[in-house]
Amino acid sequence: MEDETEPIVATNAISKGTVTYDILLSPLSWLKILAKETHWSFVFGVIIVNGISQGLSGGIWRVATDYYWKDVQSMQPSVAQVYQGIVYTPWIVKPVWGLFTDVLPMAGYRRKPYLIFSGVLGVVSMLILSLHNLHAVFALLAMTMGSASVAIADVVMDACVAQNSIANPSLASNMQSLCQLSSSIGALVGFSTSGILIHAMGSQRVLGLLSIPSMLVFSVGILIKESPTVNFAYAKVHRKFLHAGQTMWSTLKCPEVWRPCVYMYISLSLSLNIHEGMFYWLTNPKEGPSFSQETIGFVFSIGSVGSMLGVLLYQNLLKDFQFRSLLFWGQLLTAFAGMLDLALVLRLNLKLGIPDFFFVFIDECVSHVIGRIKWMPILVLSSKLCPSGIEGTFFALVMSIENIGILSAAWGGGLLLHALQVTRTRFSNLWMAILIRSIMRMLPLPLLFLVPKSNQNDTILPPEMLREKDDIDSKEDIELASLVNGT
Repeated sequence: MEDETEPIVATNAISKGTVTYDILLSPLSWLKILAKETHWSFVFGVIIVNGISQGLSGGIWRVATDYYWKDVQSMQPSVAQVYQGIVYTPWIVKPVWGLFTDVLPMAGYRRKPYLIFSGVLGVVSMLILSLHNLHAVFALLAMTMGSASVAIADVVMDACVAQNSIANPSLASNMQSLCQLSSSIGALVGFSTSGILIHAMGSQRVLGLLSIPSMLVFSVGILIKESPTVNFAYAKVHRKFLHAGQTMWSTLKCPEVWRPCVYMYISLSLSLNIHEGMFYWLTNPKEGPSFSQETIGFVFSIGSVGSMLGVLLYQNLLKDFQFRSLLFWGQLLTAFAGMLDLALVLRLNLKLGIPDFFFVFIDECVSHVIGRIKWMPILVLSSKLCPSGIEGTFFALVMSIENIGILSAAWGGGLLLHALQVTRTRFSNLWMAILIRSIMRMLPLPLLFLVPKSNQNDTILPPEMLREKDDIDSKEDIELASLVNGT
C-alpha cells in the first residue's frame, strides 16, 4: 500500500511546485505580453504610478505624516485625525479630475499634460513640507496638494488602462493584475523602509525625499506614448460636461443603484477611524508599548501582507458567494477584529503572557485580511452598478461616494477622540473609543436589505441600462476611466 501511495504523493508535490513556480513567474509574463501588445511606456507608467507613487511613496507617506503631526507640529490625536481626513479630500473629487483629462485636452494631448502637472505639483508640495518652522495650516495645504498630485496621476493612468483594455480586451485582467501587484509590492517595501528612514532622517526630510517619486511621474508624462487630438472642438466641452451630469443623475435615481450606494456609504462612515489615537498610544513611552519608528513601519508592512492575503482568499474561496451573505460576515468580523485593539489597550495580552509586538503583529494581519475581504465585494458591487456608455465615469462617482464615507469615518473618529479627551499623553478613555467603534461597525447589519441578493457573477442593472446608445452624442461620450486606486 505504501508503494502505491508514494508515487501519488511525489506527483502531487511536483504539481504543487509547478503551480507555485508558475505563480511566481506570472508577473514576468504580464510584463512581456503588455510591453509587446501595448507599449513599453505604458508598462513603465503603471509601475511608476501604481508601484512607486501610490505603493512605495504611499507607504512611506502614511508613517511619515503620522510622525510629522505628532513630533513636528505637536498636534493632538483628534486634530491629526481630522487633518488626515482633509488631506484625503482630493480623492473624493476623482470624477472631476477624470472629466478634465478626457474632455479638456491641453496642447492636443489628454494624458501627458496632466501627468506632467501632477509631477510638478507633487515635487513642489513635498519640498514645501521639508521646510522648517512651517505653520500647520500651510503644512495641511501642502499635504493636500501632494494628495491631489497622486490622485490626478492615478486617474490618468486608470484612463490609460481602460483605453488599452478596450483595444486589447483579452489583456484587461493582466493590466489590472499588474496594477494591483505593483501597488501591493510597493506598499510593502514602503512600509518596511519607512521606519528606518524616519529614524535616520526625521519625518520632514523623509517627506522632502518623496519629491523623487513625483519626479518619476513627471518623466512618465514626458515618455508615455499618446496620439495627439487633432481639431478638437473646445466649443462643445460644456455640452459634454452637461451630458455626463445628466446621465449620471438619471442612473443614480434607479433603485438598483441608489440603494446599494446608501448601504456602502453608511457601512464605511460608521466604521470610525481612530488610527491616530492608536498610533499615539503605540508610540507613548508611559501608557503604551513605546514602539520605535522601525517597529511601526514593520507593523504597517504586516498590514500590507494581510491585505494581499485577503485578496487571495477572496479570489480563491469567496468570489462566488452572494453579496448579502459575504457583506454580512465581513461586517460582523470587522467588528470583532476591532476588539483585538481593545484587548491590547487594556493590556489583556500581557496577562496572557503574549508580548505587545507579537499581539500587534496578529492584530494588524487579521484586521487587514478581514478588511480586504469586506472591501472586495464592495468593489465588485460598485463595478456592477455602472451603465453602458459611461462605465468609467459612473464607477468614479460610486467610488467618490465611498470615499466620502471613508472621510466621514475619519472626521467622526477625530470627534470621538476629542469627546473622550484622548490626547497626546492621556489615553484613559481610548478603550472606550475602541468599544464604541466596534459597536458602531455592527449598526449597518439591519440595512443589508439594501444590497441585492444576487451572486457576484450576476447582472444587477435592468437590461435597458446595459444597452449602448446609438445616437450621435454617444460617440462623443466621455471615456473616463477612474476605475479604482490601489486598495
